[in-house]
Amino acid sequence: MGFQGHMLLTSFVVLVVLSSLIKSGATATPMYDTALLNRSSFPAGFLFGTASASYQYEGAANEGGRGPSIWDTYTHKYPGKIADGSNGDVAVDSYHRYKEDVGIMKGMGLDAYRFSISWSRILPKGKMSGGVNMEGINYYNNLINELLAQGIQPFVTLFHWDLPQTLEDEYGGFLSPRIVDDFQDYVGVCFKEFGDRVKHWITLNEPFSYSVGGYAIGLTAPGRCSEWQRMNCTGGDSGVEPYLVSHNQLLAHATAVKLYRHKYQESQKGKIGITLVSQWMVPYSDAKRDKNATSRALDFMLGWYMDPLTHGDYPHSMRSLVGERLPKFSPEQSAMLKGSIDFLGLNYYTANYIADSPHLMGPSPSYLTDSRANLTTERNGIPIGPKAASNWLYVYPKGIRSLLLYVKKKYSDPLIYITENGIDEFNNETLPLEQQLVDNMRIDYYYRHLSYVLRAIKDGVNVKGYFAWSLLDNFEWTDGYTVRFGINYVDYKNGLRRYPKLSATWFKSFLNKHGLLKP
Repeated sequence: MGFQGHMLLTSFVVLVVLSSLIKSGATATPMYDTALLNRSSFPAGFLFGTASASYQYEGAANEGGRGPSIWDTYTHKYPGKIADGSNGDVAVDSYHRYKEDVGIMKGMGLDAYRFSISWSRILPKGKMSGGVNMEGINYYNNLINELLAQGIQPFVTLFHWDLPQTLEDEYGGFLSPRIVDDFQDYVGVCFKEFGDRVKHWITLNEPFSYSVGGYAIGLTAPGRCSEWQRMNCTGGDSGVEPYLVSHNQLLAHATAVKLYRHKYQESQKGKIGITLVSQWMVPYSDAKRDKNATSRALDFMLGWYMDPLTHGDYPHSMRSLVGERLPKFSPEQSAMLKGSIDFLGLNYYTANYIADSPHLMGPSPSYLTDSRANLTTERNGIPIGPKAASNWLYVYPKGIRSLLLYVKKKYSDPLIYITENGIDEFNNETLPLEQQLVDNMRIDYYYRHLSYVLRAIKDGVNVKGYFAWSLLDNFEWTDGYTVRFGINYVDYKNGLRRYPKLSATWFKSFLNKHGLLKP
């Protein structure tokens, strides 16, 4: 039926679902009413978008001159580490379907799209000496141009975990300071080729997740951790490597920002920042020891990066507890880091209770025990919030406001974009399609979180935009395709066809200032 026929079919399916739900009263609750909360509730110029990542979306792993990344290697070599043994070889095929996906954004009324560039699609061997891949340049040019043609601003992440495998093989990737120069060369190509149209750059996505997931727990690529943790890792030291990898990520970030500011920013007139992730931390009790542990937990997740970016060094709590295992910045590096963001991208999903745990330690030092703080999702048997599909995600909407206020107060009131926020459901393809499109819990999640973002803005936090995770269901790292974060459904068994979920229709109403949809 072609693209138009496909859109007509999906519209019909959604209308049938909406009609039955509204008649039954399933959506007729004031809580979701976009007459009460909508685009016009936010300041003029506030951006609404969705976010994605190259390995999770693009597919075409062996097409267009792309070189392998550590996620290609990890998923193929260790399929048992992925919940369903899957990989991102095809993912949701945005490489071939980007026009369709941009059309979905346009139809929803979105302002911006955050996506990442695959380093190995630009430099297949990770380095300039291995050659620049013009097919990769052309793909991202086409995507950027299509976004702009549809009135959608590109927010471009330069590194979202898919490190070229050649650099991992040659010197251990971000374990080595050699990565800084290669990263600078790579981002220089991106600034030169795309910077005339890209006005918002993000150097790194969640350096915390990359360091801890890949080098402390060993559950994500490249899968390293201490042997005593019995996580079936490929080698590593959980007490040293996470800190080293984060250190080199920070230096790579600062070097990239220095290059952009010195060579490109004046003429291209863009902004450059970083995306960090943090849960909100709630003291387990009112005891001072638990409150102090909560401060440490925030330092070890968010301050690990925000302190160097704001003050030029790691938090005092980390210096004290990690000691000589925590790398040191030279005076020049410290000066380069301090103030090296034009904006902060902040990813928020969930919250934890924090209890002091002074005796928390294993046979050897580990990042996982260094903070002497125990993270838990329940207190007295009661969860901190409703549980989503992912075992780490409990819904705690007011945490996003608390986190924004914390960042404003502690880190010199930066300009902030919420660059990810979302919830997942299990992939249950035994249900009829119509039922799989009903995601009231996602509408509830977004409504509540957006309400708290608005309250933070009214409290004086400088938030300029909000990106939902995610536009589409996609490859969710170690969960594979077993969970769905999309506001649009992807039919993995039938040609990756896209269907709007109820939340997509709600978002469209929200963005177009309408009230409740009528049957």
